[in-house]
Amino acid sequence: MAFYLIDMDKWPRKDHFHYYSHVIPTNYQVNVDMDVTQLRKACLEKKLRFYPAMIYAIMRAVNAHPQFRMAKDKEGRIGYYDICYPSYTIFHKDDHTFSDIWTVYSQDFREFYAAAVDDMEQYKDVKGARAKPGKPACTVPVSAVPWLNFTSMAHDTAGPRDMYLPIFTYGQYHTVVDPVKTADGYSFQESLKMTFSMMINHAAADGWHTSLLLHEIQDNCNTCRTWMAGE
Repeated sequence: MAFYLIDMDKWPRKDHFHYYSHVIPTNYQVNVDMDVTQLRKACLEKKLRFYPAMIYAIMRAVNAHPQFRMAKDKEGRIGYYDICYPSYTIFHKDDHTFSDIWTVYSQDFREFYAAAVDDMEQYKDVKGARAKPGKPACTVPVSAVPWLNFTSMAHDTAGPRDMYLPIFTYGQYHTVVDPVKTADGYSFQESLKMTFSMMINHAAADGWHTSLLLHEIQDNCNTCRTWMAGE
């Protein structure tokens, strides 16, 4: 992957980056209800695993925005990767521990899905915090907590705030019944939703960038049949 330096003199967010890096170092957490109705249906119809499909929906959006691919190089200069890969967890049922693995991202869903499933199968019995070696710096953390339908979460991570990549966590999807207004009054519509949490370094992105990213992830879930077909 390539790393592009940001021209600080021309960067509109230069002041904001300095302020949220040195004056008030800030991470913030956003929790939303992500509608995964269409993604879950498509996975069932096509006999696909939901987990790698959801990871793809996330990374497809992340890789469309340099604000969420930011990092520092070895000299401490700020820039962004041309592409980021997902770093995600797999669960070991026998001892209730998890391990972190990663997969090379491809814009082609079928190529990414095959690679992710291969990685999950290859490392499913490898124990330890990090199961797959060679993890590159351009990896975005994604975690699922499929046993819990939670309403919000927060990370409390000590130390320097040089982690500019976002961190994603989502919970158990569940059925929600919402009233929908019709010409004759109201009807009720079922959907599958799950709490979707994103931690952001404020030096890298503001609320506008975050809302745009979350809307795009939701759109990727809604339009999943298009990218599943390679379009």
